[in-house]
Amino acid sequence: MSESGHSQPGMYGQGRRRRRRRDRDPGPPAQNLSGPSRDRDYVPRERRDGSEEPTGPLLQKTPIILAKPPGERSKPSVPASGAPSLEKPIMLIKTRDEGGKPGNPPDVAPSVSGAGTAKLEREGQRPTQPVYQIQNRGMGSAASGGAVDPVIGQTKLLPPEKMKHSIKLVDDQMNWCDSAMEYLRDQTDMLVVGVIGLQGTGKSTIMSLLSANSPEEDQRAYVFRAQTQEIKERAGNQSSGLDFYITQERVIFLDMQPILSPSILDHLINNDRKLPPEYNLPHTYVEMQSLQITAFLFTVCHVVIVIQDWFTDINLYRFLQTAEMLKPSTPSASHDSTGSSGADDGSEYYPHIVFLQNKARREEFCPRNLKKMHMAVDKLMAHSHLKYKGTLSMLDCNIFPGLNRDYLETEVNLFLLPMMENDGEDALTRAGSGPPLFSLLPGYRGHPSFSSLVSKFRSQILAMSRSQLSHTILTEKNWFHYAARIWDGVKKSSALSEYSRLLS
Repeated sequence: MSESGHSQPGMYGQGRRRRRRRDRDPGPPAQNLSGPSRDRDYVPRERRDGSEEPTGPLLQKTPIILAKPPGERSKPSVPASGAPSLEKPIMLIKTRDEGGKPGNPPDVAPSVSGAGTAKLEREGQRPTQPVYQIQNRGMGSAASGGAVDPVIGQTKLLPPEKMKHSIKLVDDQMNWCDSAMEYLRDQTDMLVVGVIGLQGTGKSTIMSLLSANSPEEDQRAYVFRAQTQEIKERAGNQSSGLDFYITQERVIFLDMQPILSPSILDHLINNDRKLPPEYNLPHTYVEMQSLQITAFLFTVCHVVIVIQDWFTDINLYRFLQTAEMLKPSTPSASHDSTGSSGADDGSEYYPHIVFLQNKARREEFCPRNLKKMHMAVDKLMAHSHLKYKGTLSMLDCNIFPGLNRDYLETEVNLFLLPMMENDGEDALTRAGSGPPLFSLLPGYRGHPSFSSLVSKFRSQILAMSRSQLSHTILTEKNWFHYAARIWDGVKKSSALSEYSRLLS
């Protein structure tokens, strides 16, 4: 027993005071009169006791612990004040706010916060590259490979499939084909380039050089098949209908059969093919086929290239004016009337038209002859609504370095290409026959090489403006459906039927 007379030290000692403090109701921390040292001892004891505070203050005062990516969880924790703003996902805070609303029961809040934490952990493992939910039509094998993210189950944006050769958009029976749909995407940044011309002018070769091939490659590997030697000997045509090819840069090239082709007419006559009931003569049917395809290209293309191998055929310009007259009406949201002389250009769409003089001779590159060619084309197309001037110029290509822009008063979209031949063979065959010092130098050609001019021409074609083809902005897939409706309307056009009746 101690000197103070207490026989039970635990009853009145420090342990007794602890039990009495536990029995009391806990007061707010500001009313603790035991002093600062006892206040520090008091708080952890109350937390170890297991007493609970009301639900409302707990949800407001609970600190939010931000989850980190798995690679950073082993690092020492960073204080909340120094945490970067990128590690504060808004979804966790939003979930807690929804759990604390009056309309939700209070017992749902822990489960919502747990779901938010699980979602946050999944978001911490998300890769840095963007992912997209896309439709994998026709790409099932590619999408089932390593393109699917195992964490979030989304598919990465795959590069578009590269075409190796052209496919049919309209077959030789003038029927629409759907095989080009699998190569198209849901994006609007595209350019549609078409070509028309007579038989043997080099349409398929030029379109192959503009799209995917170079002059040094073998012509048998071109994406648009050119005329073989056998077809040239029997004066046949290689292309039939309408061929389709799209590049990785989302440029669509359309190569058509020759207009007013004598080989197609000969094939109709010699094989006794049955003509549609509205056509009585084979030559009328061939002309109407050419007009249908040309009017179709004038409606669905941004740029139409007219290729001719000699200057110039008056009947070709008459044919272009007839196709323009029979073109189906197409509303356009673009009110730009640049390069057009028509007053109703704001409500009617007309493409850019480019005249390509293929297989040009050396004297045609003379500045004086070039000026005469521009004046002739300008007079022949004076009453046309097609945009035939102001978008392409040979003077911007350094082909004629001594000429300024004022030399051509009426500059139209005209470009000249020489005969296609190998540069190495050209140097040997055109070598001078003078002194031995100059025997290995190439002869004077009067123009740059074919490869150089094709490259300059391609750059100007791809730089053409891409105005709206219809009253709405079209994606590649929407353009395909739009072109199918236009083709169906062209085949059933009453204006074409009336014109064919007049021809018969």
